Amino acid sequence: MVCVPMSKAAATTSILTPSITLKGHGGWIRSISYCPDGQQMISGSDDKTVRQWDMKAGKEIKEARGVCEGRVWAVAISRDGRWIVTGGGDWNSAQLKACEIGTGIVKTFEGHSERINCIDISMDNTLLASGSEDKTTRIWNLETGKLVAGPFESLIWVGAIRLSTNSKKLAVTSNVGRSFEVWDIQSQKLDVRVGEYEVGGTSAPIFWTNNNENFMAALNFTTDDDASAIYEFDASTLETVGAPFEGHTKDVTGLALSFYHALLVSASFDNTIKLWDYESRQLLASFNVQNPRALILSPDSRQLAYTTNTKDDYKICICNTPPDVLVHTSVRIQPSIVRVLTFSYRPVHTKSQPAVFY
Repeated sequence: MVCVPMSKAAATTSILTPSITLKGHGGWIRSISYCPDGQQMISGSDDKTVRQWDMKAGKEIKEARGVCEGRVWAVAISRDGRWIVTGGGDWNSAQLKACEIGTGIVKTFEGHSERINCIDISMDNTLLASGSEDKTTRIWNLETGKLVAGPFESLIWVGAIRLSTNSKKLAVTSNVGRSFEVWDIQSQKLDVRVGEYEVGGTSAPIFWTNNNENFMAALNFTTDDDASAIYEFDASTLETVGAPFEGHTKDVTGLALSFYHALLVSASFDNTIKLWDYESRQLLASFNVQNPRALILSPDSRQLAYTTNTKDDYKICICNTPPDVLVHTSVRIQPSIVRVLTFSYRPVHTKSQPAVFY
């Protein structure tokens, strides 16, 4: 892998070589999530399985089948390493579950009527947000499994959601980015909405920035072209803030933002992955990658992971973030949360927990 000098005005394109390749899924890999210590990863797939991976050994540790009756569309791990959350289903069914790591106790969240497309866990690990094909977003107490806010009704199916870091606001994109919304969680009222089929976008993740004043998303302001640019929006008005991140030529399929908002990484249907300086919007590096889809950064930003989905070849690729990119963006290393993870979806019988099905 050739790293581009930071002094150049624009990065050149080179090949991104994975240091680890994880294989085993038999269908489209929809979602991936690092464990807090960065040593393990969880993935969810159209093959109806959730898998746990050892990042050092580059091998599968465990496989859970039947987590969803349909495809597994979303997986997430709480920042305290306590919960693994999965979402998925079909057009006429929804499955949203949280497995407590170590005990294997599974909580089921009921209320959505169609497939779960996206999930998010609050920064303090107490709330779970879920977005669905049924055009609603709901917020749950992760400990009790009870609904605490919502349903928040969107114009069309929900593609991406993000809780603000203080858990006061919820950002939502729906119908592949054609509508943006911000909801006040306490009042359960819509703050602002823009779009209504006037813009084109993707289901790539969205992120809060600037102390919850702004958020970032990929879209195009016409219905004719691809959502190839990434914009920052004022959360109170949904007007754009600063210059966009421009360089992709087709829809953005994945976005990842480092914890301290220094490094932005994007994947696109144009078969590239690009690394950006968040503050300056400078393109730091661009790599040729075939069919990149889901994309995440490790907790310390030293690795980036992406999925590729081609017929009979579904894999997760783990790459080292170029050292000079880390230096340039002054990415600080996150302290690891040392915790032994035991991944086990299994029946548990307690007074408060009914038997589960797997």
